[in-house]
Amino acid sequence: MYGGDLKIPVTPSPGSAPAFGSRKKSTQLAILLAALSMLGPFSVDTYLPAFPAIQASLHVSAIEVQQTLTAYMLSFAFMMLWHGAISDALGRRNIILVALFVFAVASLGCAASHTIHYLWIFRVLQGLSAGAGMVVGRAIIRDLYSGPAAQRLLSLVTMIFSIAPAAAPILGGWVLTITDWRSIFLFLFLYTVGLIWFCFRYLPESLPKEKRHEFSIPVLVDSYKAVFGSASFHLQSATIAFNFAGLFLYVASAPIFLTRHLGLSAQQFGWQFVPMVGGIFLGALAANRLAGRIPLFQQVRIGYIFLAGAAVCNVAYHLIFPPAIPWSVLPLFFYAVGMSLVAPGVTLMTLDLFPKTRGIVASCQSCLVTFLAGIVAGVIAPILDNSPVWLALGQSGFVCCAMLCWHLSKKAHNNLLMQ
Repeated sequence: MYGGDLKIPVTPSPGSAPAFGSRKKSTQLAILLAALSMLGPFSVDTYLPAFPAIQASLHVSAIEVQQTLTAYMLSFAFMMLWHGAISDALGRRNIILVALFVFAVASLGCAASHTIHYLWIFRVLQGLSAGAGMVVGRAIIRDLYSGPAAQRLLSLVTMIFSIAPAAAPILGGWVLTITDWRSIFLFLFLYTVGLIWFCFRYLPESLPKEKRHEFSIPVLVDSYKAVFGSASFHLQSATIAFNFAGLFLYVASAPIFLTRHLGLSAQQFGWQFVPMVGGIFLGALAANRLAGRIPLFQQVRIGYIFLAGAAVCNVAYHLIFPPAIPWSVLPLFFYAVGMSLVAPGVTLMTLDLFPKTRGIVASCQSCLVTFLAGIVAGVIAPILDNSPVWLALGQSGFVCCAMLCWHLSKKAHNNLLMQ
């Protein structure tokens, strides 16, 4: 998801994708990869306003509907471990096309579900396939670009991708005013069919056959042991995961936070998601402009000024005042800015820990981020969403954890350079 110098040419290996050195081709690639990454937020945010409608339609409890999100997030996290490894062995393009086909079938299944149990099953199937574009897309960028070039292209993908979390709940609310919740999943089906066509026509294969790894259990075990045995990997991945968890806490709590605490309707979810996405966009734009101009550590430091400041202001406001628009959602804007400033550089640092198995590293990193998000959705959000103060304190706790992980990661990085 984040940035690349669009003017730096890349010489591909024989049999690989053509060089994406021109600004036009880089932008086209960024748009396509961002569209693939949008499957994740569309799968989550579009149907959030439909929770009460699903509950009434299927005659189930609110917790059972909430578990459709948990089922999706946990299966999403599990499969994140494998998308990159499979793409390292079989190529990037093929994996994305197969995953899109599975997601399309699962979306039709969700639309046709008449019991909560079928909905759980098809949400799991969506989770198993939705993350391929995000994980493999990062590997594609790193296959074709390096250094500030990769950082700028990743941030460009994020800027385009950021449209989805804002548009998704608003779109879901509009759909509910016209028809029922099943049409939301029909929209996901049509969107996926469009992606299949564009990927078949335009998505490059960035990993030539001579650079692929054997898909064997011993090789995979050794690769995963190396990645999960790296303290730097865990610290850097946890930095990103805790930052994202602080924002995702409000995504998972949106049906309660917006309707019960702020008194908004399903058609007014944009009050929360537009500021969040605006922050992601502006943070990614700033990261794009700063790449190569200031040291990575300094950029991360600036990001944490935004993150910590937003979290402190969020707690302070809700300790003193009742929740109200726009003050209750304004801290989310600045939090998202900081998150997008931190993520690009730390993501690339993590991928470069194991240059020969970047697909596996991308999978493992995404798995940890999504697994924590699944815990947030299924456990932490239901505990904290009864109080705006507790939500704000939960976000602050995630920021503190992220800052600690980054501090320890930076020390380990400096020690490695001194050796």
